[in-house]
Amino acid sequence: MRRLLIIVLLGVITVSCAKKNTKPSTAKPNPPNCNCAQSQAPVQLPPDSQSKSPTEAKPVEIKDTKSPTDYSLLKPAKWEEIDGLMEDDLSVAWGAWLQSCSTLRNKPQWQPACSAAKTLGKPNNAAIIAYLTTQFDVYSATSAEGENTGLITGYYEPLLQGSRKQSAQYPYPLYAQPKDIVTVELADVYPELKFKRIRGKLVDTKQGGKKLIPYMTRAEIETNPSPLAGSEIVWINDIIDVFFLQIQGSGLVNLDNGQQVHVGYADQNGHSYNSIGRLLIERNELTADQASMQGIKNWARNNLDKLRDLLNSNPSYVFFRELPADLPGPLGALGVPISAERSVAIDPKYIPLGAPIFLSTTQPNSTKPLKRLMMAQDTGGAIKGGVRADFFWGAGDAAGKQAGTMKQQGKIWVLLPKGFVLAK
Repeated sequence: MRRLLIIVLLGVITVSCAKKNTKPSTAKPNPPNCNCAQSQAPVQLPPDSQSKSPTEAKPVEIKDTKSPTDYSLLKPAKWEEIDGLMEDDLSVAWGAWLQSCSTLRNKPQWQPACSAAKTLGKPNNAAIIAYLTTQFDVYSATSAEGENTGLITGYYEPLLQGSRKQSAQYPYPLYAQPKDIVTVELADVYPELKFKRIRGKLVDTKQGGKKLIPYMTRAEIETNPSPLAGSEIVWINDIIDVFFLQIQGSGLVNLDNGQQVHVGYADQNGHSYNSIGRLLIERNELTADQASMQGIKNWARNNLDKLRDLLNSNPSYVFFRELPADLPGPLGALGVPISAERSVAIDPKYIPLGAPIFLSTTQPNSTKPLKRLMMAQDTGGAIKGGVRADFFWGAGDAAGKQAGTMKQQGKIWVLLPKGFVLAK
């Protein structure tokens, strides 16, 4: 895998490459049994466990630009090929579709379908089927390898405990978007790099100019004192809750003064996401069955001496913003509130954001069918590929348990307005 380090110097972008170490791992003994008994105690590191000094910034990883772009992996399909369309209660998804239309109606290719939706009021299944087949064509999502099945995971809106003030009880900050982070859309410079962007910060050069370097990694941000001190939104009582909030992208914080705060994704530091669950499996700390959200949290409670190193192995870091308190749900990447069990996160490189999709998969950790009309209203740093979706389960602990155990195979059909021009 190549890593591309994009440097902006005096308005000129240069690219350098480095190879990733692919040395095979040695065999390891079976992992010890994990004590996965649930505990309500927050996970907190000793005060002196903060990173003491910044580590060297690493290049931002960007995937090979020769991979398929736009919507070339969407293959024309027939309505009767959709597995489970007639079995779903489509009316439950109608409100989520109207949320998509609140944004999509401003786009010419979507405007006719959204205008027609406004005339239907509260349609039943038959009316929705007639509407969909009149307004949309159906496409089967495929992968770069030509497969029509892919990974379906879940996410949720977590509930955290926090405070507006730092204390021993609430030591872990949620940071707002830094003022010095710079995002460069590479397509503005090189059209062939559409959907590629880099994030970094500008620094002075010895020649008196400026250059863009990679933004700080997690290890660099979580030093003591942090270079982002002063930009905290709230302080949280549990470091693992903060970590998983960065994966989920949004959440609710119960403050110690009785108030509740909605927080949502604002930006990311530009570094690639590295799954700590996968690392724990590779390091023989947990089995694949144990590497759920709750399993990782229980491992963390029993391995505080290893936790900082584990967290820093994921250089990606997410920044947040405070959202209006009266939102019906967290805001997705489309800019509208997402709906429990009717919204999914997708890779917008392959599936248009906001589009209705039909998902055919199974319930978490089960073979029970899960076949639903969903709305592609969100994205995620780990959601990459043509047949890849993250199912939004809602808010709270019950939703979290569903999301934490969902790792299923599934198929996706994408509904696009008739006449929709697929980008080449």
